[in-house]
Amino acid sequence: MNDNFYPSVTWAVPVGTGNLPQLTGIHRDQSFTTWLVAINMASNDIIILHTIKWRMKLEIDIDPTMPLGRRSKLKKPYAQEQPVVLNKNEPIPPSALIKPNANDAQVLMWRPKNQKPVVVIPPKRR
Repeated sequence: MNDNFYPSVTWAVPVGTGNLPQLTGIHRDQSFTTWLVAINMASNDIIILHTIKWRMKLEIDIDPTMPLGRRSKLKKPYAQEQPVVLNKNEPIPPSALIKPNANDAQVLMWRPKNQKPVVVIPPKRR
């Protein structure tokens, strides 16, 4: 299994008409639960081997007037918390076994400082 967390952001206002860089900051605080399981292919029984929890926190300041390579500065945290393998497995909620998965449920929001938030890309599934 290979589960790569690969977030991305846009430099320009995704609902604007121009393509000028206007991003001034990134703030993320996301937590995840992942299960390592074995599946009996004959019976479809799922056996939970491990439950892993992890969190990704991030704060970056951006100065779009600076040249590429110098626009961003990591504010905090400088090191991420390590994933934790729980001593006692948690049950897998039924909703985690069917769509939408995390990628299909993601929403891209534009949250300007002095205007109402705008949904740029709605979830693929609700």
